[in-house]
Amino acid sequence: MDQHHPKRVEDYTTASLILIFVNLLWIFGVIWAQFGLAAVILLGWALNHGITRLAQYRASREIRWPSDA
Repeated sequence: MDQHHPKRVEDYTTASLILIFVNLLWIFGVIWAQFGLAAVILLGWALNHGITRLAQYRASREIRWPSDA
């Protein structure tokens, strides 16, 4: 029986991060136009806080149950 191993795939991390940045930029622009700079600052702070909490949660889960990668 032939062994068909999957081929390597391209790494699209950089392209994905650039696309996220572009999308956040235009969304923040629309929010700024509709609600003002204070709303953009508040939303940016909330996103930063959420990402930080998610990173802390993932780090605590990794300490309890390390993956066998």
